[in-house]
Amino acid sequence: MTDILQRGLYFEEFEVGARYLHRPGRTATEADNVLFTTLTMNTQALHLDAAFAADQQFGQRLMNSMWTLSTMVGSSVAQLTQGTLVAQLGLGEIAFPHPLFAGDTLYTESIVTEKRPSSSRPGQGICTIAHTGRNQDGVVVATAARTVLMLCVPGGDS
Repeated sequence: MTDILQRGLYFEEFEVGARYLHRPGRTATEADNVLFTTLTMNTQALHLDAAFAADQQFGQRLMNSMWTLSTMVGSSVAQLTQGTLVAQLGLGEIAFPHPLFAGDTLYTESIVTEKRPSSSRPGQGICTIAHTGRNQDGVVVATAARTVLMLCVPGGDS
């Protein structure tokens, strides 16, 4: 019997323009929000204080946007970078155009926008991935561009 290890993609397997739909989605809970917010020492009342948030623009607590970003990127790991990532080089173009609330489900898709072999690290390549998070109604709640350093296929020519 052959053992097959689940892994992400090697540099050569990334295709510019390819879109990956990461499933299942992740339903956000109040516990997620309170735990993440307190673990990161974020005292923003919009995340923690239901009475305060009820009197604000959205009428309820908002999910911590850093939870949304982390969960969006994290949902891509198994399909794209598990075991093949060398390092995350940067995040940019981060936006939260619509709030996410407890009870909403976050679905993420990723599009490979650029790739090139590393000029300084043989056997590795750099990829840029555009992540988009949508709620259960298809409304975009978060976007980010992520640049990653990836392994090439072992024994390959890249």
